[in-house]
Amino acid sequence: MAETPPAKNNYRLPPWTPWLMVALFLMMTFMLFTPRERLFYDISYSEFKTFLKERQVVTVTLKGDTASGTLVTDIAIGPGGETARRFRTHVPAFGDETLLALLEEHGVEIMVLPAQRSDWSTALIATLPWLIFIGIWLWLMQRAYRNIAGGGLGRRGELGKFLDSSAKKAEVPDVTFNDVAGQANAKQEVTELVEFLRNPGQYRALGAEVPRGVLLMGPPGTGKTLLARALAGEAGVPFYSISGSEFIEVFVGVGASRVRRLFDCAKEHAPSIIFIDELDSVGRTRGTGLGGGHDEREQTLNQILAEMDGFAGHEAVIVLAATNRPDVLDPALLRPGRFDRHVTLDLPDLNDRRAILKVHVKKVPLAGDVDLAKMAAGTAGFSGADLKNLVNEAAVLAARERSDKVTMVHFDEARDKLLMGTVRTLAIQPDERHRLAVHEAGHTLVAYFLPNADPLYKVTIIPRGRALGGTQQLPEQERHTLPEEYLLDRLAVTLSGRAAEKELLDSVSSGADDDIRRATALARAMVGRWGMAKDIGPVDLSESEEHPFLGREIAQPRRFSDRSAHAVDKAVQQLLRDSETRAIAVIHDHRSQLDQLITALEERETLGQEEIEACLGPREAAGKVKAIT
Repeated sequence: MAETPPAKNNYRLPPWTPWLMVALFLMMTFMLFTPRERLFYDISYSEFKTFLKERQVVTVTLKGDTASGTLVTDIAIGPGGETARRFRTHVPAFGDETLLALLEEHGVEIMVLPAQRSDWSTALIATLPWLIFIGIWLWLMQRAYRNIAGGGLGRRGELGKFLDSSAKKAEVPDVTFNDVAGQANAKQEVTELVEFLRNPGQYRALGAEVPRGVLLMGPPGTGKTLLARALAGEAGVPFYSISGSEFIEVFVGVGASRVRRLFDCAKEHAPSIIFIDELDSVGRTRGTGLGGGHDEREQTLNQILAEMDGFAGHEAVIVLAATNRPDVLDPALLRPGRFDRHVTLDLPDLNDRRAILKVHVKKVPLAGDVDLAKMAAGTAGFSGADLKNLVNEAAVLAARERSDKVTMVHFDEARDKLLMGTVRTLAIQPDERHRLAVHEAGHTLVAYFLPNADPLYKVTIIPRGRALGGTQQLPEQERHTLPEEYLLDRLAVTLSGRAAEKELLDSVSSGADDDIRRATALARAMVGRWGMAKDIGPVDLSESEEHPFLGREIAQPRRFSDRSAHAVDKAVQQLLRDSETRAIAVIHDHRSQLDQLITALEERETLGQEEIEACLGPREAAGKVKAIT
């Protein structure tokens, strides 16, 4: 970000400041060493010897050639006959060898002090802490004057630098729409923004106003930041990027000041684009924080709202923001005049995944057996970032094996690593290994013979990540809606591993933990959200809205009765039992093929699609779909 030059420092310490320091020093010295009453009276040395012989002396302090002390009673030793007890005398320069013996003889308490210790040295020691304190105070005052000279909290200076926005320096990105694979709909939504930034006069002549803000919504890794940079690069305008969390500091008012600075700088370089990443970190619904209206995050949000559509005139500055939680944003952000357009970036479909893979493999030497179309079909649900990571993992595996090119085997291994985790070396007992083969073979068999299940891709009993084995299915087509028949077959496939253990081993194990959890969640969604239970009907009986704010879910009353909740539980249980019954029926009908599959799986540990078909034979439809009652 371009910075304004610091203002000239016209503030200095007053010229009388050094004189003030000298006056304070002298005043403290005078107070320390000017007694309110006279403490000592000078007497002659012979008079001192007389008092000593008459046992009038109690204590004597010897300090160089000076002897001071106290008497037993007040004696007229002062000028004009004043009485006092404290005296001071000077020992002759040639010394007195009998003085110490005489003092000891009369029991006088003796104290000897170094002759070089003067009153001025004592004064310096006493005033040194004060001098240090005054010096620190003057240094702090000098820094404060320097900050005021820079404009205080609202302008340049030391505090002004702290309040500066941490947005990256304005630049024109070298990324264009050609570098963004897929997301055709999203690119079409923002294309006319490019035309406005290039030729704003054409739109203004017709009375049209460009959208002030564009909100990019979508799952993580779908290319929201890349699309924003491509928009700025395509238009050739400065691009300011900042994360929403960078506005928030521990000091109240810092975030709002940074917002003002960011927008002021963008207006100076208009037309320009401001990109706020992770908008939900600062744009959450107001009224939910502990600080209320004085909360720092809410003050920052209020300033963003005012800058986008407040009292200031409209400038050729477009604000782009990205979030994967649009449901938590404040409604004031989403109204027209603020973020006018909402562009959704979905997970890439089959064609988009193939295009994204082509972009990421441009610099990767590929072997002849690499089939990007097959790899795109086997990565359903992958985002653009996931696909980039897939290509990188495959290249790393090839480099680890010192291979000159990346082969399809490397891509398959990278895909398995991302889906299931890294291969683990575990000492599995033979009986546990057999149970694992039975479990995975049950999944494979039921998925192979049910008519609406996704085709099989691979089955393995090699431990990966947290799983001891896995059965992978490869969808033939992209599904945007899930039919009831497809969901029922998916439930049966999910529970078929447990069903195979029950039928072949007469017992079940904890290996079906994740299967039961996923099957229960799917069945509850079918009954409570999608209305697929005939006895309940199309009623929304979902348990919660999963609202992100603490306490909101508890405070909201449940929208259905206990009787309806009981009906949902009963329908879910019935659905799961029926699905397990269907899986057991398929296992009974194809028991011989299941035994062959178990044997092959124990021997080779991993079976591909062709090997599975060789064990199970021709595929036949098994069992009709049973409606949910």
